[in-house]
Amino acid sequence: MNPERKRTPNAPYPLLKRLIRMDMNSEASHLPVFFPNEDFDTHFKVFHELMSNKVFEILLVASPYDAYILEEDGSLASKIINEYRGLNLSRPPRITQATTATQAMDMLAQKEFHLVIAMPHLDDMDVFDLGQQVKRAHADLPVVLLAHSVKGVYPAPEGKDISGIDQTFIWSGDSDLLLAIVKSMEDRLNVAADTQKAMVRVMILVEDSPLYTSYFLPLIYKEVVNQTQEVLEESLNQEHRLLKMRARPKILVAESYEQAMSLYRQYADYLFGIISDTRYPKGGKITADAGYTFLCEVRQAIPDLPLLLISNEPQNQQLAERVPAAFLDKNSGDLLTEIHQFFLEALGFGDFVFRRPNGSEIARAANLKALEEILPSVPDESLLYHATRNRFSNWIMARGEIAMASRLREAKADDFSGADDIRQYIIAHIHALRKWRQKGVVVHFNSKDYDPEISDFVKIGNGSLGGKARGLAFVSNLLRRSPHLQEHYPEVTIQVPQTLVITTEGFDAFISHNRLEPSVMANDSDDQIAKAFLGGEMPPWLAEQLNRFLEAVHQPLSIRSSGLLEDVHNHPFTGLYKTYMVPNNHPDFSIRCNQLMTAVKLVYASTWFRDPRRFLSGTAYRIRRDQMAVIIQHLVGSRHGTFFYPDISGIAQSNNFYPVAPLKAEDGVARIVMGFGRGIPEGDASLRFSPSYPQVLPQFSKVEDILANAQRQFWALGMEGVPDGLYFERGVNVEKRHVDDAASEAPVMRLAGTYVPAENRLRDSVHSSGSRVLTFAPVLKYDSFPLPGLLKDLLVLGRDGMGCPVEFEFSINLTGNSGHKGTFNILQMRPMSAGEDLHDVEVTAEDAAQALCFTTQALGHGRKQTMADIVFVRPDTFDPANTVAIAQSIAAVNQTLLKQERPYLLMGPGRWGSFDRWLGIPVKWHDINGVGAMVEIRNDRLKADPSHGSHFFQHITANGIPYLTVSEGNGDFIRWDRLQALTSVLSNSHLCHVRLQQPLVLKCDGRHSRAVVLLEECATE
Repeated sequence: MNPERKRTPNAPYPLLKRLIRMDMNSEASHLPVFFPNEDFDTHFKVFHELMSNKVFEILLVASPYDAYILEEDGSLASKIINEYRGLNLSRPPRITQATTATQAMDMLAQKEFHLVIAMPHLDDMDVFDLGQQVKRAHADLPVVLLAHSVKGVYPAPEGKDISGIDQTFIWSGDSDLLLAIVKSMEDRLNVAADTQKAMVRVMILVEDSPLYTSYFLPLIYKEVVNQTQEVLEESLNQEHRLLKMRARPKILVAESYEQAMSLYRQYADYLFGIISDTRYPKGGKITADAGYTFLCEVRQAIPDLPLLLISNEPQNQQLAERVPAAFLDKNSGDLLTEIHQFFLEALGFGDFVFRRPNGSEIARAANLKALEEILPSVPDESLLYHATRNRFSNWIMARGEIAMASRLREAKADDFSGADDIRQYIIAHIHALRKWRQKGVVVHFNSKDYDPEISDFVKIGNGSLGGKARGLAFVSNLLRRSPHLQEHYPEVTIQVPQTLVITTEGFDAFISHNRLEPSVMANDSDDQIAKAFLGGEMPPWLAEQLNRFLEAVHQPLSIRSSGLLEDVHNHPFTGLYKTYMVPNNHPDFSIRCNQLMTAVKLVYASTWFRDPRRFLSGTAYRIRRDQMAVIIQHLVGSRHGTFFYPDISGIAQSNNFYPVAPLKAEDGVARIVMGFGRGIPEGDASLRFSPSYPQVLPQFSKVEDILANAQRQFWALGMEGVPDGLYFERGVNVEKRHVDDAASEAPVMRLAGTYVPAENRLRDSVHSSGSRVLTFAPVLKYDSFPLPGLLKDLLVLGRDGMGCPVEFEFSINLTGNSGHKGTFNILQMRPMSAGEDLHDVEVTAEDAAQALCFTTQALGHGRKQTMADIVFVRPDTFDPANTVAIAQSIAAVNQTLLKQERPYLLMGPGRWGSFDRWLGIPVKWHDINGVGAMVEIRNDRLKADPSHGSHFFQHITANGIPYLTVSEGNGDFIRWDRLQALTSVLSNSHLCHVRLQQPLVLKCDGRHSRAVVLLEECATE
């Protein structure tokens, strides 16, 4: 806390441009959560922009003898490459040698170099003159003088212009000096830009002797690089560590008091520390206390900056104490260790050591997580001791969290009411930082510091995430890059649930460890394959990681597949693999572990089940090796009695291929249920609506429709009384409950209305007596949760991000609080074409010319080629008086074809499923539940409006059944002559059932409401 800086009372802390909101993830939290702005961005982008000027090409100008001495113990190039590899630094520079100054100038004219290292004793030119000549031709090219001794170079020869030499070093055979020279020049080139872009820290070394500079600079660089790597072990992943190395402190060298003051004034706001000799030039003369004077001026301006005075005169320690500053004797035999300790204790590397004012140690923290955990119990006197000396800022700065450290430094201690206020301020900032920096980043699981509240997305292993997990990671990153979405819905937490992915490396290791061979099991049943996998042993390293994960997690879990091709563009690999849920609440930890391992093994086993392998063999990817990643995700929901389930689950899609006016296809569509949404793809009752028109509900158009179509049952996870095996053999770990059985539970109370029989009406309230009916009116009509708007915005965000229409699964936990309405969780996002046959479909003029049937009023989308049967009402014998008998005949044919598993095309006049027998065929859904597509015909005899009847509409949309309305005489048509010429399986006074040799082709373009039915010989791609 800086005593010189003051915040405006009651204003936001300097960390933020604004104080966003309360932390609603914690039910009892009263602390503010800080959402960093762009200046606080600790993610990859800012690091990519740093160190833009790199030294890749070095021109070494040296006589053959000097070059030989330089390389006497090995290749110079090999030395510098080894240094880079040893420190895990990026691309090492390449060294090109010139033996004369003339040759060097020729090479500089022909090729770009980034650094010139020149040695004395050149045959054709003095090295200082060479420096001048290089600068005249390339003013910004750094030139370094590397000598074997100080003789002739320090002090500089009298009368010589040495302005062409940027820095002088003395070679003593230590290859570390090569790294220091390169990094020192890079720092000079990048410091101005990098401090502005990312507030990169700066350390100043003041030393006029090239001999001591050549000794100290390698020590400092190696210490900075090594220590930075150590503290970055808590970074997010390997890429992040390498990139954050670019944000290490810059080391700038000054050789005089004036140079030191110039650097100080330029980079005072970014200073990390200063190491200064005591005796060096000031005002053109060697001054015995120049370093003392310089450090005193710095100390007066920045009271808490770490300062180190060095000298070969031990009595100068008294000067250091007067600054005050740390002191090192250049003649110490333990100089390296002492410098190391300075970095650990003064500059914030190593553990944060909590001490009392008398210096006694209380506790220590190795990382930010440990610091956050320890802070609540630290005595006030220790907290104030460190805070008023900016120890927290310095330590956090050393971890590369520059923005936060800077903001902590700017805060003024007097602005706080006391030690506890400071404590909560620091804890809140650390928590926000830890959470924010992991958003949108896939982090390697580290059992030492894993925190399920902080780590949103972690992975085990170095293999692929698989398609489904990759989509989730993309969504997580997309949300992080779209802060406007969270700002627009401040009362809702929008997130991807905490996720752990076992990459495909885990699957490969399991297969190898248990010597499972797909070719040996090719003819086994799914049950036999599952049994073999369950009998396998989890690789020890993977079992250990999963055990450590489970120790930290006590939330119910979902274990889901993430196959390599799941949810990928244009490849419908969805629904082929298994998903399991576990309560994760057994008192015996070994049983909890076994349940998790069992679920993972069964997901692995589903990779080799017959349906997925048969599907894969029919695609272009049949040559690929089967691999599976596994997603272990915190299950969204809350405990209600002995069950666990979310308030709302659903699926949203960019395109609505069953629009009813005023809806349009591009408005999108959503289907929601109470509880888990596992039944939505299977056609269970759900509420379907367009986010653009949430109150336009065809299936809820009348009270009778609501009672017929409202959700009656829901899926929930049992939390008590379940066997240790969790019914894994059934393939499900959830059970269906009746809404009536949960009438007193919070989700029903929040989402239901009440049916009042005496009035035959529904009230949008649960405060009346009567039956509870799930209408979702509080959400869709009264905005108790901003679901429609949020879905609209997320569909746009997803479409822009993926570059195509998308669909995503979601779950919602409602809170009912005025300040925080709930948490919206995105469980999965994929291109729409990955889930169904939703490739672009074009109905061409050629298709229309050859079609058996053509319409400009079509619902649904896709190309279907699974129907070889057509059942149609005979137009020549049709009489509206016979519609009931016709419905009975259709029901009989339907039952036959359903048993034979033969989907069919159904064609007939008027409204299908009409309540009015004079307006169409009054079939019930169970009469036609084997249908693959439907055609209703409008002509002179029956001109009823297109069906879209509420009780049919629910089933049609839930099952993705194309629905064609043909208005004969208005451009739409059916070629009855061709249809009636086909071979009949059945023909009576009402119906005709024909069977084709090859399946017909139905092309339905839902985007333009056009469709054709083609016989196979007329079909085109």
